Amino acid sequence: MKKNTFRLLLRETSSFLLFFLMVGFVVSCCMMLFLNVLSVQMGLTYTAENIAGAAKITFLNVLIITILFKTVDFVRRKIMVDRPVKKITEATEKITGGDFSARVEPLRGAGMEGFHQVGEAINAMAAELGGVETLRSDFIANVSHEMKTPLAVMQNYGTLLQTPELSEQARVEYAKIITESSRRLADMMTNILKLNRLENQQIYPKFRLFDLGEQLCECLLLYENVWESKGIEITTEIADDISVNADEELLALVWNNLFSNAFKFTEEGGRVSLSLAADGDYATVKVSDTGCGISAEVGSHMFEKFYQGDTSRATQGNGLGLALVKRVIDIMEGEIGVQSALGEGTTFTVRIRRNKDGLQQAH
Repeated sequence: MKKNTFRLLLRETSSFLLFFLMVGFVVSCCMMLFLNVLSVQMGLTYTAENIAGAAKITFLNVLIITILFKTVDFVRRKIMVDRPVKKITEATEKITGGDFSARVEPLRGAGMEGFHQVGEAINAMAAELGGVETLRSDFIANVSHEMKTPLAVMQNYGTLLQTPELSEQARVEYAKIITESSRRLADMMTNILKLNRLENQQIYPKFRLFDLGEQLCECLLLYENVWESKGIEITTEIADDISVNADEELLALVWNNLFSNAFKFTEEGGRVSLSLAADGDYATVKVSDTGCGISAEVGSHMFEKFYQGDTSRATQGNGLGLALVKRVIDIMEGEIGVQSALGEGTTFTVRIRRNKDGLQQAH
């Protein structure tokens, strides 16, 4: 505190001396010029006594003018510099302390344009940091919540497995439940890492030409055991010779997530449909199922991270798959939409810009 006071006193003294020297120089020059004119043009002579008296009066005038200038400068700095700097400093200190709701008050008036721009920039930064902090808090809360369920299941059934009189059938069933919970936990961690890398641009797409219909068939065949075990009917309508210039690996994530959801939420004996068609400059892919469907409210939020509007579905997913799908489609500069109604199934439509020349001609 004493050090700051000393610095302030030193600064004010230096400023005063600077004003004094400047005013003294200007006034002295003016007086010398005035006396020279009088002596040359009017023939006046001055005694040493008269000059000494005039010097004292001149010094007093310089001192008064300096004090006046210094006072005006002090008031100016207090109003036009110190006050806006104090407001900006107080707001930035609150932001540094984690209060992202802090804002710099509008700084209006002549000479305040620069400070006002700084304040607006700080307010924009605080708003952005507040949004990031909210997303971070929600993300941590959602991850923690999603991890609790499979961990609790694994803990409970692990405890039951230790029961001595447990039958072999029950033991196998409990082991399957633990395995499924651990798989769900592993899938969630994998999706979190992929989504984080995509959002932070740590995955750079590798674009190349490939046959989209062929990729869709390969991804669909990965779920052959699933549709056979549930007796689900498969219908496909895939146009030939539709190629796209995209990242094949990232796009496979999209189809795998959509197929996984379709088979997961379609009851036994239901139907899953896949179609691919050329639509102008785009290749349009539709994945439909005859599952339970979703409401319009849920559909408007389903691409958000961890969103699970239907609690009955919560045990079958972690709300990250569709967020990952949306991010990949955005990277590919494509479009994705969903049409659904409760009890009538769901249809996802993906549009990717296609290569009109065809795969063979491109090679």
